[in-house]
Amino acid sequence: MKFLKNTCIILSIITLASCSDSDEGPVAEVKMKSDPIANPIGVNEANLFAGKTLAGWHDFNKTGKVENWAIEDSAMVCLGAARDAAGGDMVSDIEYENFDLSWQWKVTKGGNSGVMYHVVESPKYIAPYETGSEYQMIDDIGFPEKVEDWQKSGVDYAMNVPNSSKKLLPVGEWNSSRIVFNKGKVEHWLNGEAVVYFEAWSDEWNKKKAKGKWKDYPDYGKAKKGRTAFRIIVIKCILKISGLKNCHSTNRKWYV
Repeated sequence: MKFLKNTCIILSIITLASCSDSDEGPVAEVKMKSDPIANPIGVNEANLFAGKTLAGWHDFNKTGKVENWAIEDSAMVCLGAARDAAGGDMVSDIEYENFDLSWQWKVTKGGNSGVMYHVVESPKYIAPYETGSEYQMIDDIGFPEKVEDWQKSGVDYAMNVPNSSKKLLPVGEWNSSRIVFNKGKVEHWLNGEAVVYFEAWSDEWNKKKAKGKWKDYPDYGKAKKGRTAFRIIVIKCILKISGLKNCHSTNRKWYV
């Protein structure tokens, strides 16, 4: 898919919660922030963005001031300086392993972006997608090229597609999203509904990776801890983050 330079993504209120390790079955169902889940023992909650500064974030594989993002109306805005999928990427300073991440976002017509997790920073990687799994956010209807099911909002990008519970709001309206990762058991939530469930590193997961888009990226999805990253491949992106519950803070990054 080609990347546009004239579209916009807006994300608001990201909450990340870290939980203690558990071997009990699939990831527990969680409700959206309108009806917050009770914080279990051992869970640490962090506000990744307070609406005032970009403290706690940096450009992928760089140090110093974030270059491609700014703050407007208490939201993180991607300025659109990047021209391809390897630029404009901002990652968290802190790394996470098991977590519960929630945020709000909206797109302008043709918008395209994503949130990645377990991102590894190293000179041998040119972009976060080489290591991190992605929750896609895109204008499913108005994007100027055909959008395949594996590319649409809410997917585990190029790996797992949403179920019939998916309800994406129109362009310009706020969507609520959530990723829950607990020892390889993963849930994607969209507007209060669990739309994707899979187990990372399972036989099925490995088969999909070996046959699909990531077959030539040997380190894709391998890291069991890493940074969160905001990925923006459009000219303007706005993001608000509310918090993170980290089930086990470790050393991998988030990426948008």
